[in-house]
Amino acid sequence: MTIASVLRSKGNTIVSVKPETPLMELVATIASRRIGAVLVLDDQGALAGIVSERDVVKALATKGQEVTGMRAGDIMTRTVTTVTPATSINEAMELMDRGYFRHLPVLENGELLGIISVRDVVRARIERHVEETDNLRHYIHNRT
Repeated sequence: MTIASVLRSKGNTIVSVKPETPLMELVATIASRRIGAVLVLDDQGALAGIVSERDVVKALATKGQEVTGMRAGDIMTRTVTTVTPATSINEAMELMDRGYFRHLPVLENGELLGIISVRDVVRARIERHVEETDNLRHYIHNRT
């Protein structure tokens, strides 16, 4: 199973902001959309970074009240690990586990196609296991 199949089932909606977006506006977006991260895109629509809930909490812990005057570009992770549609869900889980993050933008030939979360990957793995179990049950019942 690949990331392409995950995107097909979840969709490719991308919630993004610009680097100059006020941090408090970004936080409101995360809260209202009930998501864990927002992609930061430059003026050409290319991936410039990502801001997660953890990034916001870390900024709050280190900067305190100063965060109210900060912008997305001030706290975004600039070196973003990405995957392609051909990446397996197992590879994606390994990347997330090794990197201690929960979101992966999906790019193909430099084009941003979507973003997946650890929840999306876990859901895909569960669905695959349920399907395999159903196939085994069907196989066993047809042999007896």
